[in-house]
Amino acid sequence: MTCHPSPRPLRTARGQAPSGRRRGVTAVAAAAAALAVAGILPASASSTPSASTAEARHSPDGLRKALERVVAEDRLPGALASTLDREGRTRTHTAGVGDLRTGAKVPADGQVRVGSNTKTFTATVVLQLVGEGKVELDAPVDRYLPNLLRGDGMDGRAITVRQLLKHTSGLPNYTDQLVEAVFGKGRHTYYQPRELIDLALARKARFAPGAGWEYSNTNYVVAGLLIEKVTGRPFAEQVTQRVIDRIGLRHTYFPAVGEERIREAHPRGYQVPKPGAPLEDITEIDPSWGWSAGQLVSTPSDLNRFFSALIGGRLLAPAQLAQMRTTVKVDGPGWLPGTRYGLGLTSAPLSCGGLQWGHGGNVPGYHSFPGATDDGRAATVVVTVNRPSAPESLNRTDALLDTTLCGR
Repeated sequence: MTCHPSPRPLRTARGQAPSGRRRGVTAVAAAAAALAVAGILPASASSTPSASTAEARHSPDGLRKALERVVAEDRLPGALASTLDREGRTRTHTAGVGDLRTGAKVPADGQVRVGSNTKTFTATVVLQLVGEGKVELDAPVDRYLPNLLRGDGMDGRAITVRQLLKHTSGLPNYTDQLVEAVFGKGRHTYYQPRELIDLALARKARFAPGAGWEYSNTNYVVAGLLIEKVTGRPFAEQVTQRVIDRIGLRHTYFPAVGEERIREAHPRGYQVPKPGAPLEDITEIDPSWGWSAGQLVSTPSDLNRFFSALIGGRLLAPAQLAQMRTTVKVDGPGWLPGTRYGLGLTSAPLSCGGLQWGHGGNVPGYHSFPGATDDGRAATVVVTVNRPSAPESLNRTDALLDTTLCGR
């Protein structure tokens, strides 16, 4: 899922897509399941440098060599990465194979499902509407979506827009109930946004609004419906016009209803369906279960352009960008040390000083981890497996981001 059932820092939910960083991963089987579901969650990384990460920092072509080493040592199908320097120059790298059946190479800067990175796009549109005076961050959700949120401990009159974007609403994570279906026989099922919300409303609230923090893809499906209600237009159209087209992301798109294939050149995506089983191709799925929480398709270079433009003030006015960057401490295992969550945006300290801003995403077949700095640098690393045989391999992959940003 674009989103994992939990954030990945699911490493939690970085995303699958519906998800973002990974939330909690323990034993191999449990970790794989959690990872998969949280695909919508953010992704997290290990803070311990390895030979691969050191190589990425100190060699001009180090990131490519580091990717090759990680792919070989962790037996991953393939990997791709892109860097953007202060002068706006892009470099792309690949490792492994893009198709295990044919042996085809990984296409340079190929398209992948980016899971919970979608959340940052969604939050950006909501904050643009705030800047236009059409939405108030501290207004109750009921002002825009009357009677939508009603359940055990859940009331849209008490949950604010800000709490949705910051994951402090207490709404249960609907992907907890969809993980096995999305990675199994239900991968071709189409879900309407309201069905996803109803899955969450059938459970009990996790905590009172504002009383805690917990990654939940439900928050961002509600945010997508809010965008549609306020603008009177489809979510996909709004995110395309307001973000994708505005900054020229030529290889990023929101899949149409029923669209299961990836449009342009792309590596195949894989999973390990159960411990000890061989890799399974899971490239073609119905991504509707992630919707505004994790359905986007993009490339590493486009993700770099997006996060660089966002942090650089090209998509939001200063007041709204400041709100987005106002963060709270992330609770739960699996996130990078020091990770904090703003409004659809995470921050984590870099080993060389300063912060990396991004999100991350896990979705069937793909794990992506982008980051950008305040001085204009950005990097994104993607591997073409979400449920790997050794979940810790994604930690080693994510560690490349810190060393790449610190070494350029």
